[in-house]
Amino acid sequence: MVAFYNFLSAYEGMIYFILILGGVFLGRWLWRTWREWDSAIFGLEREVSRKRFARAIGANALWLAFFLGTFIFTSFIIPSMPPSTFIPTPTVDLLITPTGTISAEMAATLSARPEPQAEDYSDGCIPDQIIVNSPVPGQSLSGIVELVGTVDIPKFGFYKFEVSPTGVEKWSTIYAGRTVIQDDILGRIDTSELTPGDYALRLIVADNTGESLPPCIIQVRVTGQVE
Repeated sequence: MVAFYNFLSAYEGMIYFILILGGVFLGRWLWRTWREWDSAIFGLEREVSRKRFARAIGANALWLAFFLGTFIFTSFIIPSMPPSTFIPTPTVDLLITPTGTISAEMAATLSARPEPQAEDYSDGCIPDQIIVNSPVPGQSLSGIVELVGTVDIPKFGFYKFEVSPTGVEKWSTIYAGRTVIQDDILGRIDTSELTPGDYALRLIVADNTGESLPPCIIQVRVTGQVE
């Protein structure tokens, strides 16, 4: 089903173009069969014309149903679906995204995030398009940490943050979104759910056809100690 949604989203323009061409052909067929039926005089001739007209009506009704279905899916259903629906890797319930009101101590911890280091983009990062500004490479993390950066590419589709122990290709999705963001919060990670050690964080951005760009990867260390 996800493949069907991705197909509609990626080829929406082409589908509408084909539907319009088909609608023109079917409309002309309906008009011709109606004229034939209306101008028929003899009984057998009218019966044959009536059947052709009925088939033309059925084909046009089927076209209209398909057109309306495509419009509803692409205009209302797909845009309202959660971003995780379009993520090719499963979202593992390994990390918890905090919600609700946070304590004064937590707010102070979050506000004390390090300043972005604009010249250090790590592997795969692209200035002003795919950037992780915070945490910075090599930073020690504890507690709940904001993931700050930029996701802004031509024909933007969605982004997702993933985490994996260093040297192990075992990625788990932390956060995902479908909104262009410039140097702001992309998500949060609760490091208390991770075993202390070295980890890789990667930011993946895909365009509106579902094609992913090379990931932006930074190395961090989880200490397990809340400062």
